[in-house]
Amino acid sequence: MSRKIPAAFALIAAAGLALGGCGSTTGGDSTSTGVESHTSSVTIEDNRGTVDITLPVQRAASADNRTFEVLAQWEVPLVAVPKGLMPSTVTAYSGDDVVDLKDHKEPDLEKLVAASPDLIISGQRFSQYDDQMAELNPGVPLLDLEPREGQPLDSELSRQVTALGQVFGKETEADQLVSDFNAALERAKNAYDGSSKVMAVDVSGGEIGYVAPKVGRTWGPLYDLLDLTPALDDVVGTDSHTGDDISVEKIADSNPEWILVLDRDGAISADKDDYTPAEDVIAGNSALQNVPAVTKGQVIYAPKDTYTNESIITYTEILSSMADAFEAAKTSKG
Repeated sequence: MSRKIPAAFALIAAAGLALGGCGSTTGGDSTSTGVESHTSSVTIEDNRGTVDITLPVQRAASADNRTFEVLAQWEVPLVAVPKGLMPSTVTAYSGDDVVDLKDHKEPDLEKLVAASPDLIISGQRFSQYDDQMAELNPGVPLLDLEPREGQPLDSELSRQVTALGQVFGKETEADQLVSDFNAALERAKNAYDGSSKVMAVDVSGGEIGYVAPKVGRTWGPLYDLLDLTPALDDVVGTDSHTGDDISVEKIADSNPEWILVLDRDGAISADKDDYTPAEDVIAGNSALQNVPAVTKGQVIYAPKDTYTNESIITYTEILSSMADAFEAAKTSKG
């Protein structure tokens, strides 16, 4: 779990980032103290074009869920975030010193202006407001590295974290995140037996929704990355945030050897009295009790905060869990 960043850290981090800037550098005039001032910049290709960013970034704001855990791990301070979308596992930006942009349904973009950012990081739920944020903050670079439709998720997650590493002088740390992710991906790919049928579901409001291969939330792209065999191949799915509405009986009839579960409620309503963990919903559904995935204990749950996180760190954890489960199944057969 990320720890809260002290308010004084912002000044320290800004000074540290000045040492780690990359990109083109221009020298300034010597001052009366004998210290020569320098300004550097980095150019990033994002989803909207070319973005020139002056370094060091000292007042970054981020509205992209995928970045919070990464930036907190790097101890990068932020001046504004949508706290309504903040994963409960990331506490570094929950203080009163960080402006609250609310959430994507009713964002308070005027608060972003008041925070005076020198960089705006957008993506995921907030990509729809890119033009508006740019218009309200003229001259402030806006960086949107949300994984692009039709592009492999692994390269897109790596693209995002590599770019952030350049911006914040964390290239080594970014390389490590990419390396860890790729290692977990390779493990999971090698551990899967290549033929067992896999079903993915989303538990929301106590209901079980179908998560389609390729396009479905969180799990969909992993079908291609791991070459998983879908338990259902005759359903046209969507990227619905609650999964597609098909009967649990149809899910059971597909007879999956593995079930992958996203607990949406665990990320957004775990503190409510009526919250039922996904594990209990799966265990309590009579239609699923005789499918091989359940009888063999081959049900894999994404981390509870996944729905509001989905960073490269989250996917590394997911892939590591899949690799562990696939390897254990092979051993038990062995």
